Amino acid sequence: MSVTPAGPGVGGPEGFEAVVPEGEPRGPRAWVARAGWAVADSAVVARRYLAHLVYKPDEVVGTLMIPVLAVLLFGFVFGEAMGAAMGVGGEDYRDFLMPGLFALTMAFGIGNTTIAVVTDVGRGVVDRFRTLPMAPSALLVGRSMADVVSAMVDLVVLVGMGLLIGWQWHNGPGAALAALGLLLLLRLAFTWIGIYLGLLVRSPEAAMKFFSLVFPLAMVAETFVPTEVIPPWLAPVAEWNPLSATVLACRELFGNTTVVGESWVAQNALLMAVVWPLVLLAVFVPLALRRYRKLSR
Repeated sequence: MSVTPAGPGVGGPEGFEAVVPEGEPRGPRAWVARAGWAVADSAVVARRYLAHLVYKPDEVVGTLMIPVLAVLLFGFVFGEAMGAAMGVGGEDYRDFLMPGLFALTMAFGIGNTTIAVVTDVGRGVVDRFRTLPMAPSALLVGRSMADVVSAMVDLVVLVGMGLLIGWQWHNGPGAALAALGLLLLLRLAFTWIGIYLGLLVRSPEAAMKFFSLVFPLAMVAETFVPTEVIPPWLAPVAEWNPLSATVLACRELFGNTTVVGESWVAQNALLMAVVWPLVLLAVFVPLALRRYRKLSR
């Protein structure tokens, strides 16, 4: 047996002395082993967060409240008027609306993530995790895994509600599953934005102020109306909104293309629905990990 200091990514926090058996794999095999440990640690953290949701179902209900109310208001109260403005009937407008509400729910998840992370930091949960012999990134990766699983539950509820009000997909189950996959990819990207904000702000109250920025992101997009009826000076912002790409791609995959846009993004929605989340992940994953490392300094 030999004793070596386990730095970040080796299986424990910086300065933790780990006992490493003689003959432990080195080189590429060691990297594979460390990746396996990181995945296992992240799964443990994810289970912790998901277990908390069982005892705090109000978090799930709170996330779903706005989209569910939007289904009722825009689907039945304002649906006919908004459909008439688009030149379609109320039933066609509900087909148009539901993919936007699916994406809207993914965006609103930023708030829950940010508040949960800043609460864990304030209560010392993050510090306790950092003292354990685990992969340094496991806490953040586990948080993101739990949020994606929670988003699956949200989508199941909203899809069921959409079916009850007459919405349906028209291109088969394969295309529908692909659309749900794009929605979860967007949620993963937004989760890391929420993680970074949660590590950046000092209190849940400050996190709520950042959450208010989600509303312009959600409204100036293809969620409720097409960009063709948005003021011309605002239309380019809506077209290049990451949310719009996912909404347009989901409408295409679901077969809910009541109105087909003519912009470059609308014609390449499937491509941009993948590119935008990957760009956001490339930016915010390193930012969140770097901020996490600075917490102990």
